[in-house]
Amino acid sequence: MTETSNTGRKTLTAKILNRITTIWLELVTGFLWWGVGTIPFHSIRKFYYRLFGMKIGKGSNIHMMARIYDPRYISIGADTIVGEKVTMDGRKQLLNSNGGLEIGNHVDIASEVMFWTSQHDLNDPTFAAIEEKITIEDYVFIGPRSIILPGVTIGYGSIVAAGSVVTKSVAPHTVVAGVPAKKIKDREETTHSYTLGRSRLFQ
Repeated sequence: MTETSNTGRKTLTAKILNRITTIWLELVTGFLWWGVGTIPFHSIRKFYYRLFGMKIGKGSNIHMMARIYDPRYISIGADTIVGEKVTMDGRKQLLNSNGGLEIGNHVDIASEVMFWTSQHDLNDPTFAAIEEKITIEDYVFIGPRSIILPGVTIGYGSIVAAGSVVTKSVAPHTVVAGVPAKKIKDREETTHSYTLGRSRLFQ
């Protein structure tokens, strides 16, 4: 058997395994969205999210109809609230990928926020995917329908106004707004000790 033949077989095997993995993750996404996401009880939803690999800290909850891509690489700290219909992208499939989503403690994420850790490389002739980790530090508030793009870190105590598109990292204690999001002021209070408390029931 020639070296070229061996290389061809390895490439074919890798493609088959990649396709199987992709189909499995699509099934998981569908199950967690339509099957688990519609269950009106936080504890049951968290059971399944954790079963599929998501790390969720004490007192944190995810409201209904969250769309979750690859929960294995999503971690959420303690006392964090994730609003309904939030998209959380944990994809980290590529070799040496730096993808994944890390959300800290006491983070308040409003409804329909989207976190995207994967995007296409517009300068690549093959339109290849780029995966970069998103990090949300403690005591951050993200307003409704905001979009957080790959590679972004939102610093401690920062605020993202509703409808913003965050393309670059945000310094601690900064308020940003707009498309693309830009600094509009500093957050006056820089020491935080609050807890978000109880999430809404049956949502």
